[in-house]
Amino acid sequence: MQRASTTRSSHSLLSQLARMASDSPIEKHLPAPLVSWKLMDTPMWRWIALALLAISLAAISRWLSRLVLLMAEPVLKRIAPQMNRSVLELFAGPLRLLLSVAGFRAGMEWVGPAALLRLALDRSLTFLFFLGLAWLCARIVDLVISRLRMVLQGKHQTFSYSVLPLASRVLKLTILILMIAAILSDWGYNTTTILAGLGVGGLAIALAAQKTIENLFGGVAVISDRPVSVGDLCRFGERVGTVEDIGLRSTRIRTLDRTLVTIPNAEFSSMTLENLSKRDKIWFHFVLNLRRDTTPDQVRALLESITKILRGHPKVETGPIPVRFIGVGTYSLDLEVFAYVLTRNIDDFLQIQQGLLLWMLEAVEAAGTALALPTQASVDYLFDSASNQIGTLAAQEVAPGRRR
Repeated sequence: MQRASTTRSSHSLLSQLARMASDSPIEKHLPAPLVSWKLMDTPMWRWIALALLAISLAAISRWLSRLVLLMAEPVLKRIAPQMNRSVLELFAGPLRLLLSVAGFRAGMEWVGPAALLRLALDRSLTFLFFLGLAWLCARIVDLVISRLRMVLQGKHQTFSYSVLPLASRVLKLTILILMIAAILSDWGYNTTTILAGLGVGGLAIALAAQKTIENLFGGVAVISDRPVSVGDLCRFGERVGTVEDIGLRSTRIRTLDRTLVTIPNAEFSSMTLENLSKRDKIWFHFVLNLRRDTTPDQVRALLESITKILRGHPKVETGPIPVRFIGVGTYSLDLEVFAYVLTRNIDDFLQIQQGLLLWMLEAVEAAGTALALPTQASVDYLFDSASNQIGTLAAQEVAPGRRR
């Protein structure tokens, strides 16, 4: 018992001596447990002080970030007059993080944690600082890309929707790599050795990620060559759809039945792509099947009347012979109609096509003849022809002007 009491008294004397010898004036007035209890060689009161500092900075940094943005608003107005307050709010998050890190770093010098805890805190603050800096740079990239999209949207809409998203992803990936390199360098790692190690292992990584690299260069090829752009209606392989996104790895296309198809860029760039949105005019072409008992005079009259219909329309471009008698079929006399409708809008084309077909039916009736009825032997042929025509019209239905 006497030995235990002697030990407790010695500990009490040691804690008192430690408080008196401490360089912090606060410890002399604190309860003994807050000074004697230690974690990572740091007294408990310093842990509590650091926690209170972090909580207070989390609340104060919100107001400080708004104050900084308010002070910076006049300067930014001179640089970009069209910039409003909502745009500046994009920078509130990264500024709040950076101000909190700076405040905590200054407060940590006053609290004075032990060397072991200081090392851990320094590394954590370094990570948070470069994270906030990368976040701020990413916000700047978003702002610049959005401004460029607004400028280019009128004259270079396809460029703005295809190239700018890829450029944004590449810039953000570069920012991320630089952030990681800066953190490792500040933590004391030799980045030159790390890069050399990555160079040695780069070959193995490249072989393992061969498909990914192929897709990356495939995406660059699609964007640089621009056979299609975002928003274009195209035929790829045996399918038709509208391009919705060209990414680093794949291209996403909305098909006719409204499903989303994802195609790796390496495969997509090697396909034969037919860009239906780049048509300067739309082909108006079909075969008119007349009854076998149609007389030559009726055929001549029809050739003349249909040619007059086509050439009399202001939106139809005809060649030297827009309507021609192409032969005698198994059940009909065949007239081929070949012309172009001068529009890129599928709605206008369908309306003009409807009027032309109705006028041609009236011309057939006025000539005293009629369309041929198929015999049983040609039903399969007609079914295939109708299926092909329906597929073409369905592809035209999803042009950018009629997408649902």
